Amino acid sequence: MADKVVLYYFNGRGKMESIRWLLTVAEVEFDEVHLRTREDYEKLLRDEDLMFEQVPLVEMDGMKLIQTKAILHYIAGKYDLFGKDLKERVMIDMYSEGLIDLMEMIMMLIFTEDAAAQKENILNKAKNRYLPVFEKVLIDTVHLVGGKLSLADVLLTECTLMLEELFAGILGDFPNTKAFQGRMRLIPAINRFLLPGSKRRPPPDEVYKNTVMEVFQVKLPSK
Repeated sequence: MADKVVLYYFNGRGKMESIRWLLTVAEVEFDEVHLRTREDYEKLLRDEDLMFEQVPLVEMDGMKLIQTKAILHYIAGKYDLFGKDLKERVMIDMYSEGLIDLMEMIMMLIFTEDAAAQKENILNKAKNRYLPVFEKVLIDTVHLVGGKLSLADVLLTECTLMLEELFAGILGDFPNTKAFQGRMRLIPAINRFLLPGSKRRPPPDEVYKNTVMEVFQVKLPSK
């Protein structure tokens, strides 16, 4: 029996959350080791587990994987969530890259000095740059690429739920995207992941923020 997948990251969403989502959809069980102190991080460095001194780190199939997109691609490829050929894969990549860009803006919100201005920027870009793309694609298709579930579908589901946490009703002007989200929520693995007590992490709070800053020895500029 293969060893269980192990995730090394903070006890929070960040860049690991999309990996949690994808593993969940692939119905792959995983354990987590949470970084809580600088020493936890330095141990990974001493053990030479972090190629570029960055997390997320995922132990899987006898490998120590880093770089979020590389990890997502590996999981998607292994579990048939990455299209049937290169043309489908590049479309999945394009959609995924856009979604990751938007979600990274949301991830950084808690570390931003002017959170109100950043929220306005996120709302504007979501409504005028990103969501219209998916709304158009989903007019007459169930999934974004190739008529079957893919990495891009998983990321869009995650992203729309993050947006709704920040901006209630944001999908009101995007009915196709909202209907897509509803279909995705009916997938048993996703339905379970959205229930209390799952491995889905809550929105970041001050504890998460302070832990990240302590581990990486980062200080925000004084006001």
